[in-house]
Amino acid sequence: MTSEPTRSHAKSVASAFVPRDAGQRAITRPEAKRLLSCLVDDLARHVDNLHEEGVTEVACASEFSSASQPKSITSVKVVQPQPKQNIEHPTSNTEHRMEEIDAGAKLKAIAQTVAACKKCGLHAKRRQAVPGQGNMHPDILFIGEGPGEDEDKQGLAFVGRAGQMLTRLITRMGYTRDEVFIANIVKCRPPNNRKPLPAEMNMCRPYLEQQIAVLKPKVIVLLGASAFEGLIPPKAPGITISKVRGKWLEYQGIPTMPTFHPSYLLRNQSAMWDVWNDMQLVLTRLGRTPPPAPAKGK
Repeated sequence: MTSEPTRSHAKSVASAFVPRDAGQRAITRPEAKRLLSCLVDDLARHVDNLHEEGVTEVACASEFSSASQPKSITSVKVVQPQPKQNIEHPTSNTEHRMEEIDAGAKLKAIAQTVAACKKCGLHAKRRQAVPGQGNMHPDILFIGEGPGEDEDKQGLAFVGRAGQMLTRLITRMGYTRDEVFIANIVKCRPPNNRKPLPAEMNMCRPYLEQQIAVLKPKVIVLLGASAFEGLIPPKAPGITISKVRGKWLEYQGIPTMPTFHPSYLLRNQSAMWDVWNDMQLVLTRLGRTPPPAPAKGK
């Protein structure tokens, strides 16, 4: 639908700016600004009215003679304003950076407290505490049992043979170690790599709980029986990691997946398929799919 221009309106607009005779006073700049402002408002309302009436094109005068009569008519489309794009405001970036700084500071404070902790006997023979490391806002938080000899030396979680196995698993899932967070249920190495005692896990668990509150992971993966028993104690006796692996649990509203510890896979490679099935459930929960498996021989 089209609409013809109103010539009287065009004439009145032109006459507002062009004196009709030499003796007429020229319009001042403030008056011109005011008239232009009113004109723009009137045009905006007019376009809105045309749109409501179903008008999509209007004819308009491309030039005006001295008598303000149109010389030629052209067609102009009435275009609806496009919705504004959702452009991220600089303030959003600033707030995100502040959140990163805040999370980093809190995790550092927790690590310093862990390094000075002497609540249980594990501190006596440690070289250094192992608070954990990784992304400050990860999709996945992996929780293991406790540091081994290599971890005790380096102060980093999962860097020994079991850590290498975990790294391969993380890579197969389409992540890097820097994109997840890796921690343990206890922060100091138990003597001879024995299983942590319930009292030791209870003493250390508050540090892990504080880390989880800061990290806010989308999913928690419990690696092995100690991680399962330490974070989500079984409600009944006889509930082992073999019985709960592959089944979704929940910790503080966070989906939690128990599975076998990487060190168990070093002794029982056939269990790797069970762990991989569990990790595929994790990826599905996160709305992700694993990357294609590397070609054999590469």
